[in-house]
Amino acid sequence: MQLTHQQKLNFHRDGYIKIPGAIPQLMVEQALRAINHSLGEEGMNKEDLPTLRSRSYCGEVQKNPAITDIFNHSPVFTLSESLLGEDNVLEASAGQIALRFPTAPVADPGPPRGHLDGIGSGLNGQAKGQYRRGFTGLAVVLLSQLTGDYGGNFTVWPGSHTFFENHFKQHGHEILGEGMPKVDLPNEPVQITGEPGDAILAHHQIVHTAAPNTSSHIRYATIFRLRHKDCDEIGHDAYTDIWREWPGIQAALTEPI
Repeated sequence: MQLTHQQKLNFHRDGYIKIPGAIPQLMVEQALRAINHSLGEEGMNKEDLPTLRSRSYCGEVQKNPAITDIFNHSPVFTLSESLLGEDNVLEASAGQIALRFPTAPVADPGPPRGHLDGIGSGLNGQAKGQYRRGFTGLAVVLLSQLTGDYGGNFTVWPGSHTFFENHFKQHGHEILGEGMPKVDLPNEPVQITGEPGDAILAHHQIVHTAAPNTSSHIRYATIFRLRHKDCDEIGHDAYTDIWREWPGIQAALTEPI
């Protein structure tokens, strides 16, 4: 499975794209079984919840083939190669088990609050004041249905990737050491809906979050970090040269429509 020329242009403009039905339902069911078995047998401690939310639930199944095959042995891998280039995408050693449980009943959940990954919070594996660009993009695979907003949706701010490229050129990426920049983004957030097996590919520099979940159901998803083979070598340079690891996008911009 490959992205079309128009899909690549849309990705360049928006910083993300959704691909319906990217994952076979059998793989979705195998992943859900592994996750639900973990929840039922291993459980979780309440004091660990802040860390689990920021990193991953069900740590013992993150490297299970039922999870990693969703990226390494599915159309999501070839879709990623159509963006990063053939033989440039590293296989995933683990997937993030991204669950969003229903919130306590409240009158107003408030608007989603976005972030850039890699900024240290003290809970996400990095200390406050530190930041790191450790990946090229995100692959989010829905494992449960999302028919409307505020269901724990993967939420993006379209165009924020290019906004921050210009922002870092002007102010330097070092400002990330002070935390998430407080800026006015060019577009309102989009809460992405979809069906189990749908995939979302997103640029590392797009502002994103999980919306509050005011539904009665757990939001199930697994998230993989796309890594170009030269990601570590390029490092922080990609903050101000955001398409350096995306030859598929570079080629699409020069091809006739």
